[in-house]
Amino acid sequence: MSGDGFFNILDTVDSTNNYAMAQIHAGKAKHGMLWFTHAQTAGKGQRGKYWATESGKNIAMSLVLAPGQLSITHQFHLSALVALASFEFFFTYAGEETKIKWPNDLFWRDRKAGGILIENIYQGKVWKWAVVGIGININQTKFENTLINPVSLKQITGTHFEPVELAKDLYARLMKKLAEQDQDSGKKIMQNYNTHLYKLNEKITLKKDVTKFKTVIKYVSDDGHLITLDAMEREFDFGEVEWVL
Repeated sequence: MSGDGFFNILDTVDSTNNYAMAQIHAGKAKHGMLWFTHAQTAGKGQRGKYWATESGKNIAMSLVLAPGQLSITHQFHLSALVALASFEFFFTYAGEETKIKWPNDLFWRDRKAGGILIENIYQGKVWKWAVVGIGININQTKFENTLINPVSLKQITGTHFEPVELAKDLYARLMKKLAEQDQDSGKKIMQNYNTHLYKLNEKITLKKDVTKFKTVIKYVSDDGHLITLDAMEREFDFGEVEWVL
């Protein structure tokens, strides 16, 4: 492992989130420490899914935060803030067709460029730690057939990038955004998040259990619920519905 103590680089690891969690449990983690890896053998995605990434070509990293050191007290506000920082980072290189797909995926056009997985540690009701895992496709151009509509920065721009340097850029954006927060930031976070929401005010197809239905995305609520409108207003928690792309 190399690094300056806060931005750390691993050659290979099963999962950066697992590694960061182990550092917390070993008492070695500090607020703001990050681990980037060139190769991840068992990356973790949302809802127990596997995050596949080709060795040496992408961003796979996990940031450790002590929420008590932040003004963010609402769990989804942190998720939205991380999604915004990731969006702004990717937008810088990929342009205006970049969006945030609820709850916190990076999309370019109708293709997935990255994802975020936040795992939390509580002691009683106290939010002690958050491990923020971020995976973004940078130079990869061939993907597993099981993935739906993936895209990388290289495919979008035709340019080869240095993943470590881009990870440092993203890390700086994340820490700057986190440092700027105060008790009144939640409303602004959600306003910005909803401004860049994928398919905002558009009709989409969702699937709940075995039923598919069309509805229009209106916004994401303060607690992270997706609000849609068709014959009636609907509200969905993450994991309650699936997108039909």
